[in-house]
Amino acid sequence: MTPPILELIGVRAAYGRIEVLRGVDLRMPRGAVVALLGANGAGKTTLLKVISGQLAPTEGDIHLAGVHVSGATPDELTRAGLCTLPEGRGVFPNLTVEENLRLASYAGTPVERILDEAYDRFPRLAERRRQLAGTMSGGEQQMLALARALASDPALLLLDELSMGLAPIIVDQLYETVAQIADAGVSILVVEQFARSALRVADYAAVMHGGRIVATGEPAEIRAHLADVYLGGAA
Repeated sequence: MTPPILELIGVRAAYGRIEVLRGVDLRMPRGAVVALLGANGAGKTTLLKVISGQLAPTEGDIHLAGVHVSGATPDELTRAGLCTLPEGRGVFPNLTVEENLRLASYAGTPVERILDEAYDRFPRLAERRRQLAGTMSGGEQQMLALARALASDPALLLLDELSMGLAPIIVDQLYETVAQIADAGVSILVVEQFARSALRVADYAAVMHGGRIVATGEPAEIRAHLADVYLGGAA
């Protein structure tokens, strides 16, 4: 049987003496889009930091494609096929769109391939290629951040609050792109406080509350059985 792309078993993590993750169990199939939902303070972003190697777990096991990776560094996880798009987009505002994309080539992917794929997936970026990234709209910056993330050809993509600060119509467009990325074979774990758009493209959903996964299932099950407090009031 093919191992899941990501599996967490009894994962705990803390900031100093404050425990944030209290025994997280999560199993993510290959090729799936999984929406990780919950209100502010539920532990979602902390969980992404642990998965991506930015924060060491205090207990538990993490497996990436069947390989035990607890304690691995972010660089090691990137080489293993994991890529994170953090909250806040993280583009270089004083560089042009094309300069931002060219930086992604330092991981070894040819520049021409990065540019061709980015402009093919996001035609708006081709129109803005000479524009400073910091002068673009929030949605355009998120497109650029996604294009840069995909340049590493990830097996697993972690998205943290893709919708933050964006108009609903832009969020829907971005999630359409997320669905297309998944169709191309990339597994995606997307963290969202507001559930509507994420559930629309997700294969499965998990809900965090109090540092634990309290419910998992298909999107229809999550919509039908979970309180608005878990979905940020946006189901």
